[in-house]
Amino acid sequence: MAKRHKQSIRRRWLTNSVGIVFIILLVITVTLIIGIRQYYYNSTSQFLSSQMNVVMGTVTRYAEDFDTNFSSELRNIVENYENKEKIELMAIDVYGNTAVTSSGFAPSDNTSIEDYSMAVESQNGKGKAVFRLPTGEKIMAMTEMIPMGSNEYEAVRMFVSLKKVDDQVVAMSLIIIGVAVAIMVFVFAAGMFFVKSIVYPVMEIGEFAKKFATGDFSERIEKKSDDEIGELCDDINFMADELSNTEYMKNEFISSVSHELRTPLTAIKGWSETLSQINDRGMFLKGMRVISSETERLSQMVEELLDFSRIQDGRLVLQMDTIDILAELGETVLIYQERARIMGITLNYYEPEMLSFVNGDKNRLKQVFINIVDNAIKYSDKGDTVSVEAYEQDDSVVISVSDTGLGISAEDLPKIKTKFFKANHTRRGSGIGLAVADEIISMHGGTLNLYSELGVGTTVMITLPALTDKNKKNDKETISVEVISTDERSLQNERELDNE
Repeated sequence: MAKRHKQSIRRRWLTNSVGIVFIILLVITVTLIIGIRQYYYNSTSQFLSSQMNVVMGTVTRYAEDFDTNFSSELRNIVENYENKEKIELMAIDVYGNTAVTSSGFAPSDNTSIEDYSMAVESQNGKGKAVFRLPTGEKIMAMTEMIPMGSNEYEAVRMFVSLKKVDDQVVAMSLIIIGVAVAIMVFVFAAGMFFVKSIVYPVMEIGEFAKKFATGDFSERIEKKSDDEIGELCDDINFMADELSNTEYMKNEFISSVSHELRTPLTAIKGWSETLSQINDRGMFLKGMRVISSETERLSQMVEELLDFSRIQDGRLVLQMDTIDILAELGETVLIYQERARIMGITLNYYEPEMLSFVNGDKNRLKQVFINIVDNAIKYSDKGDTVSVEAYEQDDSVVISVSDTGLGISAEDLPKIKTKFFKANHTRRGSGIGLAVADEIISMHGGTLNLYSELGVGTTVMITLPALTDKNKKNDKETISVEVISTDERSLQNERELDNE
């Protein structure tokens, strides 16, 4: 494949805009010059024609008067012509030769007689031509046949020099060309200034973009104009801010994950070494519980990372089914009841008697509930309260998880669902659990919103579309769901654990 040469904006502008303006000005200039020349030549022709009419009026009158000597009178008219300083007047004999001239000098033999020939051949007896004399001077000649002429003279001919006319045409043409050149210079200068105002900022933006691409976010582009270029500068600076924040959060994430991984691994390693050296049954069971707990913690972190990777690559697939949301929510509350009790946190669960079914992936939704309840407990202290509630509102199922814990500042709240972001670095967590939860809820067609105040607490509202009455009727024909209370569900789960 041939290498494509880079074409600069300046070159494209010169080729397109300036080229078009040049062509338009060239056409206008040529048209004006031709029009001016035609105008002056027509004016000269009209002047010559009017003078010819005056002379021919007198000549015709003498030709019709048989009492006068026509030849003598014609010679007198030519020789005493009053405008002889501007116009050369001539009398042409019957042989086509110039017999009398107002200047007294007969034209040379090689002078063109085109106008005379045209007059002889035309029906109105008139002819006009523009040509150059042997001396190089351009003239306009006009010939008109004498009606009822004598046996000696046949036509009257006039010459007028076009030198002054051509000089005037040239002067006007130079003015027009000068104006056109001035316009071109102005257009070029203004265009180059405009192109410069675009090219240089774009080049500067390109240099900053290269720095941003290498991870250098220390500088920002200076906004010099309030236009599209300025808006682009704002967008690039905003992109740099976002990338810088992402880079910072990524580093924080790596640091947090490293810390989160190191803590359970240290505990597992320590207890593994301890258990290999003791014979105390009680201590052995305690160590195994710690190892099991920390292993589960590691497993959850790995699952969060895998889910985040699947979401980023678009590989997260939901296994959709008609589910009872209360069953998954109740199991989540049951999981954290003992932990909340040990930490001195009150965990309340307000369960309705009946709740509409939803279409979703029960494992993923349970993962979301676990993440939200875990966060509520994690960011609460001894004596705080965590409340879990489920209800229906406007054809939607709403799950509310609120706590009276640390809360989130107004500055951090808009970024709390951003990947890698952690509002409080004193508490454990990778910073991606809430981002994964938000994405899962969005994939179910629902919303996950947070309302929080620093030092007061946080409320997470999860809204999922409920199935319609028609869908619920069809679902009940194929699936049976037993709605039980919190205590009954807890007893049932304990029995299932005992059976295992």
